Amino acid sequence: MTDGPLIVQSDKTLLLEVDHADAPAARASIAPFAELERAPEHVHTYRVTPLALWNARAAGHDAEQVVDALVRWSRYPVPQALLVDVVDTMGRYGRLQLSNHPAHGLVMTALDRAVLAEVLRQKKIAPMLGAKVDEDTVVVHPSERGRLKQALLKVGWPAEDQAGYVDGEAHKIELDQSNWQLRDYQAQAVDGFWDGGSGVVVLPCGAGKTLVGAAAMARAGATTLILVTNTVSGRQWKRELIARTSLTEEEIGEYSGERKEIRPVTIATYQVVTRKTRGEYRHLELFDSRDWGLVVYDEVHLLPAPVFRMTADLQSRRRLGLTATLVREDGREGDVFSLIGPKRYDAPWRDIEAQGWIAPAECIEVRVTLTDAERMAYATAEAEERYRMASTAHTKLAVVRAILDKHPDEPTLVIGAYLDQLDELGEVLDSPVIQGSTRNKERESLFEQFRKGEISRLVVSKVANFSIDLPEATVAVQVSGTFGSRQEEAQRLGRLLRPKGDGRQAHFYSVVSRDTVDTDYAAHRQRFLAEQGYAYRIVDADDLLGPALPDAG
Repeated sequence: MTDGPLIVQSDKTLLLEVDHADAPAARASIAPFAELERAPEHVHTYRVTPLALWNARAAGHDAEQVVDALVRWSRYPVPQALLVDVVDTMGRYGRLQLSNHPAHGLVMTALDRAVLAEVLRQKKIAPMLGAKVDEDTVVVHPSERGRLKQALLKVGWPAEDQAGYVDGEAHKIELDQSNWQLRDYQAQAVDGFWDGGSGVVVLPCGAGKTLVGAAAMARAGATTLILVTNTVSGRQWKRELIARTSLTEEEIGEYSGERKEIRPVTIATYQVVTRKTRGEYRHLELFDSRDWGLVVYDEVHLLPAPVFRMTADLQSRRRLGLTATLVREDGREGDVFSLIGPKRYDAPWRDIEAQGWIAPAECIEVRVTLTDAERMAYATAEAEERYRMASTAHTKLAVVRAILDKHPDEPTLVIGAYLDQLDELGEVLDSPVIQGSTRNKERESLFEQFRKGEISRLVVSKVANFSIDLPEATVAVQVSGTFGSRQEEAQRLGRLLRPKGDGRQAHFYSVVSRDTVDTDYAAHRQRFLAEQGYAYRIVDADDLLGPALPDAG
């Protein structure tokens, strides 16, 4: 037994004692191959999964490095079975390799002939393959490059893709750093992506993912397709690119429900790309409209399933995924790995906060006791109606007002999921409401007024969850959410994390109905933030006028 900061357990969980002097070094050693699960005050929990180990292999780490890190930092002897499993799991990656053969084009080569024989017998894999070149090599239909990688991952033999990328149509893009500089972690993220060819960069909201995208575009020097969550986000990307790079307005096209412009840099929404007419995707020609050198996926954790299918055909293009969290509620992290690429860079939220690049935040859950009438209506409601009833309880309105009274002059977002509730809040608070049906022009106008301080409160639906830059927002009050979505919780807190000019702390409130499924879903949503080190403080709504809540400032 040593005095190491790490406890390695046979169920593949790693417990890291945060206050130990060697904790930072140990965390840096295990980060490439272990997924952070939760990060409360004193002990952080990591898990070693096959996908995490394959991510590490794809990033250039071998099993010897992983074993050495576990043995070096563990307080107790590392379970021998776990070490064997790590070596075996990592050894599965790359025994099949995709490459370009001078005579046969795209081929799959096996370093282990038995593995090739095994996968050739898979009914879903065999049709993607052509004739055998020799005992170890088989032709791959070029159009199946992505789908083959997906299928191989699912059967536990992730392929190493060495087939390379086309350069695409050249288009000069330079960073204009006359009044800003790429931060160290942003530069490291770009290097990690470029060295790997394709993959995902994970950075907190407010840490400048758009700038990472811009720097990757400059490195590629080629036509670029950028896929975003909505039109407002796309126009924000356009503003940033014009301000931060040599690109002009004429070089950047918008491909959305309102416009269909295809230019050297084209920004398209997921919504328009996945829109069907008579059962067909009408806008697939967008992917073939130019010889793209780079495809950027903003908020890659929200990538719709149809875009995964389209991305399977883009394997010869460099692909960059940007996200604050790789948590996908549909469990398709493996598809991100195989179709976009492995995780190339990941920065913990708290680390970026400690460097002063994102604002410190306090998370508070305010528990509301329903009235007797509300409790009885909830108790006798059908199961599928209960979450809506608990989330939209009228009792929450007074609580929201009391919270805002604590922060009278703070730029504040009130966020919810149910339109009737948002309309009522807008009326009670005398504040504008932004929801799905709000026209883009009006949305942009309201967001701009908020940025300038002309209005201090906005009531917003989930349309404001993603990629909206509101740097001065310091308070958010969440009244309802999309059931237990962890990714949504992360995005909503992210609205507050842009650094404040005066260094103010951000306050994130979640108003929850006690003794209902609202409380259960809130606990699930909060899990991701707990993993990132944000501890929720629970207070009673009845104490709002007492000292339990912080004063503004």
